Amino acid sequence: MRSNDFDLLVIGGGPAGMMAAIRAAESGVRVLLVEKGDQLGRKLLITGKGRCNITNTKSWGEFSTHIHPSASPLRMAFRHFSNSDTIDFFNSIGLATVVERGDRVFPESQKAKSVLNALEKRMKTLKVEILLSAEVKSLRFEDDRVVTLVERDGIGLENYLSRNVIVATGGLSYPQTGSTGDGYRFAEMAGHKIERCFPSLTALMPQNYNEELQGISLKNVGINLFIDSNLISVDSGDLDFTDGGIEGPLGFRVSRKAVKALDNGGKVEISIDLKPALSLKVLDARIERELTALKLYPHKIDKNQLRRLLKELMPVSLINPFMESNKSLSIKNLSASLKDWRFKIVSYVGYRRAVVTAGGVSTDEIVVKSMQSKKEPRLFFAGEVINLDGDTGGYNLQIAFSTGSLAGASAAQQILKSI
Repeated sequence: MRSNDFDLLVIGGGPAGMMAAIRAAESGVRVLLVEKGDQLGRKLLITGKGRCNITNTKSWGEFSTHIHPSASPLRMAFRHFSNSDTIDFFNSIGLATVVERGDRVFPESQKAKSVLNALEKRMKTLKVEILLSAEVKSLRFEDDRVVTLVERDGIGLENYLSRNVIVATGGLSYPQTGSTGDGYRFAEMAGHKIERCFPSLTALMPQNYNEELQGISLKNVGINLFIDSNLISVDSGDLDFTDGGIEGPLGFRVSRKAVKALDNGGKVEISIDLKPALSLKVLDARIERELTALKLYPHKIDKNQLRRLLKELMPVSLINPFMESNKSLSIKNLSASLKDWRFKIVSYVGYRRAVVTAGGVSTDEIVVKSMQSKKEPRLFFAGEVINLDGDTGGYNLQIAFSTGSLAGASAAQQILKSI
């Protein structure tokens, strides 16, 4: 066998590509992993704010509600390699894990680097060959081989031969990590349709955004998303105000629908409920008690006294922007304002900081029980390049691991049958 001749070539050194390479190599096929960056897993290292939320322990019934645009194409891959399989796999290769709030699973070390090290060690054990600083320029499907043209840093162009190829190049999010949409081009070479891509799990920018909000984090608040004045979703949890606008777990969860609506010319509003555990009636009673304790009289209260009252109801850092946003604030409308703080959303942060790409290779053209292309039998897909994305909380990495495992195992099985 020539040095440039392999059973399987995997394009992309992210979580989906590494898992695909591992599962294929475990079957005994010779695997080459090609990564255009100078290291593997660059995006993996920044997931979970550097802690790497590898999966979520929810059962499929609940897990599936966090997958978009439909969980059906993921069902077979998840059954093949579930969230419990992900935990067992990492534990078996020496990575201890812990389960935290929201059923999120992290490495015990709390370091994404530990996850990458475990995957790299496993590939080394299985003798997966790795090319770094190697950019795939084209794929050509010949009678019995896939010819992959690779430009290697400092070496030039080389052809690599393989029986099958897996495209696991990621999407368009965080382009500084190497995700620049190459996989869509490879898919189109084979005749695939690419569903419209847009950023998801990203910051939403309100109109006339008050910079005083930047750096404020809110715990246990509610959020309502309105599109064209229609209530689309209701959720609760934690939210962050940043230089990009509204984000954090809650902001991310509504961002997919908000971004899509904005791109389609829709009117988007977000309502934040600062007291989701209290009804208006109960909140009114709470305010009356606070007024009494502060010896304030509702019919005589001025702006400074209102500020004193708000100190008992919200973080001090939130008072100025809250009052600026609600210029007609009074005791009469205070409860309603606390439970319905409105923000008109006018833009969003693009791919440079979006956690994941929505859209991608159409699942209608992928055999979901194997991740094999319906257009070209020697081509398989895995990870973010596919039109599958999830909410924040470990769902996107599980998509990568499930589809990567299935693609690797399926591609290897086809190769072994042909030998």
